[in-house]
Amino acid sequence: MTTISATTVPATFEPPSVSSGFRAAIGYQVRSELIKIRSARSLWLLPTLAVVIGPVAAMIVGLSNSLEKSDTVIGGAFTATTLPLALFGAWGALVVTTEYSSGTIRTVLAATPRRHLVYLAKVLVATVVSTGVGVLSTALTYLVGIAAIDSSKYAAGQPFPGLLGIVAVFPTVALFGIAVGILIRSSAGAVAAVSAHVVLPEAASAAAFGELHKLSTLVAPGAIVAKLSQSADAAPELMGTLGGWPRLAFAAILTLIVLVLARRALLRRDV
Repeated sequence: MTTISATTVPATFEPPSVSSGFRAAIGYQVRSELIKIRSARSLWLLPTLAVVIGPVAAMIVGLSNSLEKSDTVIGGAFTATTLPLALFGAWGALVVTTEYSSGTIRTVLAATPRRHLVYLAKVLVATVVSTGVGVLSTALTYLVGIAAIDSSKYAAGQPFPGLLGIVAVFPTVALFGIAVGILIRSSAGAVAAVSAHVVLPEAASAAAFGELHKLSTLVAPGAIVAKLSQSADAAPELMGTLGGWPRLAFAAILTLIVLVLARRALLRRDV
């Protein structure tokens, strides 16, 4: 695990005083977060992998010709999107937990006593970075998918507005990771919790769990993508009849609840 030293922020990069305005204070904190992300290998490597894996998987699906007859081109292209989402959930958790594991969170909070600004900066940076990566990953995956998958064998599927919903899943997962990282404060524990949220619901066997499996996929990020991309894996008998957009709304609500709990914990809990 890459650690972040207390010297990540240059000495000339002085924090604003407590009396500084909101704009100056949040600007400082956002710049600090960006410097940290550029400095820690795991924090720039995971977003890079999240961009690359989707298109590569779409190409493999096209070359292997392994889709079901009832699948769509867009559904096949996004077959492996659960993995990039899991990586980004882990990234969100590590944005927070690397500071706790290295002890630099004490320096951060000492430099910026207004903890709500530290929290807001993490949320803003995570939202912007994850949305940007989501746009790149989704666009490249779709373009590679329609080029690699034989459209004469499968229905094309309707790309819009489904692709916009898929993009939105990325910040939803990243912010969930931020919140879990604040609540758990352990890199291993937070990454495990976020990965379980992203991966386990779809990994559970529908044959073994029946109706419980449909319930478990209600807010699963992979299930949201499967529904929005009209994948055969999202058939009603496997994931229920609820569509992708209501599932995305439920996932956003869950993330908002966890974010509220995380903010409360950061403001009230000792480091």
